[in-house]
Amino acid sequence: MQTFHTVTALRDMLRPLREAGKRIAFVPTMGNLHDGHIRLVVRARESADLVVASIFVNPLQFNDKRDFDAYPVTIEEDTNKLVDNDVDILFNPDVEQIYPGSMERSTRIEVLGLSQILCGQHRPGHFAGVATVVAKLFNIVQPDVAVFGNKDYQQLLIIRRMVENLCMPIDIVGVETVREPDGLAMSSRNGYLSVEERQRAPVLFGTLQEARDRILGGTTFQMVEAFGTEELIKAGFRPEYFSIRRAVDLEDAIEGERDVVILAAAWLGKARLIDNLLINSA
Repeated sequence: MQTFHTVTALRDMLRPLREAGKRIAFVPTMGNLHDGHIRLVVRARESADLVVASIFVNPLQFNDKRDFDAYPVTIEEDTNKLVDNDVDILFNPDVEQIYPGSMERSTRIEVLGLSQILCGQHRPGHFAGVATVVAKLFNIVQPDVAVFGNKDYQQLLIIRRMVENLCMPIDIVGVETVREPDGLAMSSRNGYLSVEERQRAPVLFGTLQEARDRILGGTTFQMVEAFGTEELIKAGFRPEYFSIRRAVDLEDAIEGERDVVILAAAWLGKARLIDNLLINSA
């Protein structure tokens, strides 16, 4: 695996490969890699001749500087995992490479509507930071395909819409959430959980599963949302939302709609956990 730290060096490396007809897959990450990230790498390898991964902790998507400062940086361990899983190129830039001059005055990209609901409502500016950095990375790498996890479902839809709106010739592939044996979605933020909180954390996915069963059993969306919120509170979570939305665009779901997604975000101690469950009730 070759590692590049500058935009110029990476572009110089990729240009002749692209001109030779090599298909490039891209997996953008913020590091602190776990098996969920590795599943993305495996899917990328199935989609292309060349796999590029990036590790960049993007300050623009953190609306709390303390959260940014506390984000774990594990570049040595991450590099070893990428090597073990046959990644061809790692792009590991510093902030100046991604935001030359001034990050505060840099051009921003925002997907209106989708970015202001759910997680966007509780983390103002977060998705503008995500869309901006992903667009920059897409322009730098110019991949044929990019791979993201379904766990961040709202983010996945935002990136898909951004690519469509900006006419980017990139296939966006979503990969099923990778879970621990007890159902907890793998996340870099799980490391913030105490031992006792980690034992309670699977309640989040369990509640989503119960909510799915109630929907399929005919319970109204409003009643299921109230149930989910109450269950999380009883388990010691601090819910931000427990919501049933249209899977295609995250608009409010109407009773009787068949393709919906249940999404939840809740704090457990210092960890903000998110998860979702897609339902086709046909």
